[in-house]
Amino acid sequence: LAEMLSNPKLVPAQGTLNVVMKQNVTLSCLSKSGSPPVRYTLFKHNQQVSALNRSGLAPALFTVTISSASDVGEYKCKAEYNISRGGKYSNSLNFTLIEPVSKPVLSSPTSQAKKGQNVTLSCLSENGSLPITYMFFKGKQNISPQKTMQKREAAVIFLFINSLSDFGTYKCKASNSFPNNTKYSNSFNFTLAEERSHSQPLIISLGLILLLLIIGFALAISFFIIPSYKASE
Repeated sequence: LAEMLSNPKLVPAQGTLNVVMKQNVTLSCLSKSGSPPVRYTLFKHNQQVSALNRSGLAPALFTVTISSASDVGEYKCKAEYNISRGGKYSNSLNFTLIEPVSKPVLSSPTSQAKKGQNVTLSCLSENGSLPITYMFFKGKQNISPQKTMQKREAAVIFLFINSLSDFGTYKCKASNSFPNNTKYSNSFNFTLAEERSHSQPLIISLGLILLLLIIGFALAISFFIIPSYKASE
């Protein structure tokens, strides 16, 4: 007498539900209890994809290719004896399609800075599966703990411009769960703001005032002082 089949368990053979486009993935389906032979059928969105007969206690392995968004799920498998009309269904399985991060953009509200000033740097990848992890560098040196963003928003760090070396070249990098894919940003440099820029307008203004005073004094001599001097003779 055939032993009662248990509900089969459907699991990803590679251990993760994260997949990338054009990837081949293997699904394993097995009923823990039951007497072989057992027929296993894989369904995607309730449509039969493939069927395998197993004469031993090894799982049925189904390979599917992720070639479109619909290929991520929902998958189920069915276990049944060839002689029976009934069958037991597994849990459902959905994959998560992950996309690589795009090249992040490193920016700041200000490109000019003075010594003693606080500035900010923002790093953002417009595309790529969340969460995205960012790191900031000055030259090749890491200058902040990694920041993992759960939303599509920039990672921001605050810097204190203390010396001329702080005007060096900054970069950031972005990565996510997509395998072997880290992208580096553009380079960003702060430029030293001209310290005398505030005093220049004042010097120009004072120069103009002085020039007007000299012209005014010269006109006064021409029209008032010289004629009155001549009149008194």
